[in-house]
Amino acid sequence: MQHSTSPDITPLPTRVRNALVFRQITVKQADTVAGCFRRIVFHGEQLNGFSSAGFDDHIKIFFPDRETGELHLPQVTPEGIVWGDKRPAARDYTPLHFDAAANELTVDFFIHAQGLASDWAVGAKPGDALAMGGPRGSLVVPETYAHQIYLCDESGLPALRRRLLALAPHQHIQVTAIVSVHRPEVKAYLADLGHVQCEWLPADAAQLSARMAALPLPPEDSFMWITGEGSLVKTISDQLLERGADADRLRAVAYWHQK
Repeated sequence: MQHSTSPDITPLPTRVRNALVFRQITVKQADTVAGCFRRIVFHGEQLNGFSSAGFDDHIKIFFPDRETGELHLPQVTPEGIVWGDKRPAARDYTPLHFDAAANELTVDFFIHAQGLASDWAVGAKPGDALAMGGPRGSLVVPETYAHQIYLCDESGLPALRRRLLALAPHQHIQVTAIVSVHRPEVKAYLADLGHVQCEWLPADAAQLSARMAALPLPPEDSFMWITGEGSLVKTISDQLLERGADADRLRAVAYWHQK
């Protein structure tokens, strides 16, 4: 697809890089949201200078050793990252909100069976400590695209929530948000965002793929964001590109992989 030079077309997303910093953070507050997320507010002086410019940024959270309870914070040296005797288990999460004045970082953990991070979040209480690193970089997506399409499952809901909150002042844009869910209570997660009506679909790959195939491609001033299980994300993004979607305005990211 040829890119327009019209001044009416919103610029393409841009990438920014951050210096790699590892931080120790402490739980300040933990609450259950929509029956299936744990919203945890972290604080700590080491959050000074934290930056997250992209709505779907990822930080890597390192968890205490399950046997000893010890928390190992990696070190950054001129030769690279030094992990010490044992590299801690880690998972990627989206920063939902950062209050720089208070040095408070909010992260939503989706609760599911047999998950390291999920198990930790369920039992998290004020004073519990974790380590984190990143984000290493951000994709900064302008908020003013006239047409925006978002597709995710539960794993992408925190990023979607962050984005929809940012889009609230832009009443002129057209937003389509489609969410594939395994559990009906998940729908309450976005219930307070009245400016966008989300379409909720069951977690069925064939139905989701068919829904996206039937969705008209947006006009040129648009942005599309596709996340979720890796093979499904690739299938849907390939279909969109074959139909003529602009690869520079389509972000497709695997958030997890079916075993």
